[in-house]
Amino acid sequence: MSDEHSDALGGDEAAANVPSGGAQTTGAAARIGEAERTLAAAAEAAAAAEKRAEAEIRALEADLERYRAAEDRDRKALELQHEEELQREREAKERAIAAAEERLSEIEAQTDAAEERIVAAERRAEEAEKAVAAESARAREGAAAWLRERIDQVRRGDGER
Repeated sequence: MSDEHSDALGGDEAAANVPSGGAQTTGAAARIGEAERTLAAAAEAAAAAEKRAEAEIRALEADLERYRAAEDRDRKALELQHEEELQREREAKERAIAAAEERLSEIEAQTDAAEERIVAAERRAEEAEKAVAAESARAREGAAAWLRERIDQVRRGDGER
């Protein structure tokens, strides 16, 4: 018997002091003994169940930590991959901008050269117009001089007749 049950019933002394017959006392003691064994077995089963539950909880907590760690690794890997993709995109944009700026510089240089050629062509056209005007003036002067001469010749020829 457990100490609690012995104290509550007065132990063997209580069984001996019971005025009824010995068979009844022996039956009650057997039932108490059986109840104590059942209680002890239940307590052991409960303790074992508690240990299993604690072990299961620890296992689940360990699994949770492993899952969290794996998720953290995956998240960090995705963040790194995303950052690398962003970096590649930035570099590609920078290269595209640099190429566009270089092409713009080439176009500006070509535009400057074309403008210089236009200015030179305009200068040459102006000089050609001046030369044509001068040649025209000389031709008019030559024609006028020839006409004056012809007029003088006609007057002289008329005056001589």
